[in-house]
Amino acid sequence: MTTVVIEPIVTIRSRTVVMPSTNIDTDQLVPARFLTTTTKEGLGKALFADWRYDADGKPHPDFILNRPEAVGCRVLVAGRNIGCGSSREHAPWALVDYGLQAVISTEIADIFRGNSLKNGLLPVVVDETTHAWLLANPGAEVEIDLASATLRISGRAAVSFPIDPFARYCLMNGVDELGFLLSKDAAIKAYEAKRVA
Repeated sequence: MTTVVIEPIVTIRSRTVVMPSTNIDTDQLVPARFLTTTTKEGLGKALFADWRYDADGKPHPDFILNRPEAVGCRVLVAGRNIGCGSSREHAPWALVDYGLQAVISTEIADIFRGNSLKNGLLPVVVDETTHAWLLANPGAEVEIDLASATLRISGRAAVSFPIDPFARYCLMNGVDELGFLLSKDAAIKAYEAKRVA
C-alpha cells in the first residue's frame, strides 16, 4: 500500500499571487498532454503551460507566474470557479509541485476541491468582499491558520472559511486517507483479535 506524502499545513504565511480569470478549468491548470505521467515530481513545470510558455517553450514575460513578484508566493488568489472541468488529480499535483499551498476564491469546483484536500493543497472559499480586496491587492501578505480555519489579512478583520474536519486533520498531520487508516493499524488489529476471540 502506498500513501501520499503530504507536507503538513498548520499555518501558511505568504504574499499572494493573483490570477483574476474566472472558470480556470483543469485543462488550463494542466493541459491534457501532460496527463501521461503518474508521478507528481516535476509537474509544476506543466502548470498553466499554455499560458506560461510560447510555442518554442520560452516563458511569456507578462504571465504572472513568470514575473519576479510571483517568486516565493505560496497562495494563489483566483477568479470564481477555479478547477472546473475534468476531475484530473494532476491539477493539484502541479500546483503543489510548483510551490503553492493554498488557493483562494469565492467558488472552487467540488471535485478539484476534494482532490486538493487529498494532495496537500488547501482550498479557501471566502466572501465576495474579501475576494474583491485580494484581487485588487496582489502581493498582499496573508496568514492562513488551518487550526481555526481563519484567513488573516493585515489591517482587515479575520475571515473564517469552511473545511471538513477530517480533511483538516489530515492536512495538519501530513497524512492522506490511507495514511490515516494505517496509523490506526494497531487499534484495528486489537479490535479484530477481540472480535475473533
